[in-house]
Amino acid sequence: MALDRWVALVLLGICMVYGYTAWFTMDATLPPIMKRLAVWPSSFPKVLSIAGIVLCLIVLSGIEKGEEKIGDIDYRRLHEYNLGQAIALLALMVAYALLLRPAGFLLATSGFLIGGSVLLGERRWITMIVVASIATIGIWYLVQEVLGIFLRPLPFFLGT
Repeated sequence: MALDRWVALVLLGICMVYGYTAWFTMDATLPPIMKRLAVWPSSFPKVLSIAGIVLCLIVLSGIEKGEEKIGDIDYRRLHEYNLGQAIALLALMVAYALLLRPAGFLLATSGFLIGGSVLLGERRWITMIVVASIATIGIWYLVQEVLGIFLRPLPFFLGT
């Protein structure tokens, strides 16, 4: 079985556990007044689990490949792929998660976006910095002001 099908099989198991949790565990702890609402806190996880299960089944059945044979990932030739780039991107994600609180959302997110684009091969520095800054400030504004969820915008030593 190809690597994409193994990944789909693992993700199918994860989606099924996630769906079980959303359908049975989360709904059991709701107070009675919340059960009368049209949209429950578990509604989005239910949709995600169903979508994940359907997509995993599509990959497992091979429908997405169609008539055209797409080259499978050969696990015996992993050294030929850009593993260094993928591992560096994963390390950048971990660094972003660890720096989010101490460095603040604006600095950590813009650093992650700029670092990720440099890692993936972008060399237009001005465009990269402008796009990362607009995206970071836009997301911060939406989360902070529109949704009302507090995100520390600046590093902790600069105050709130």
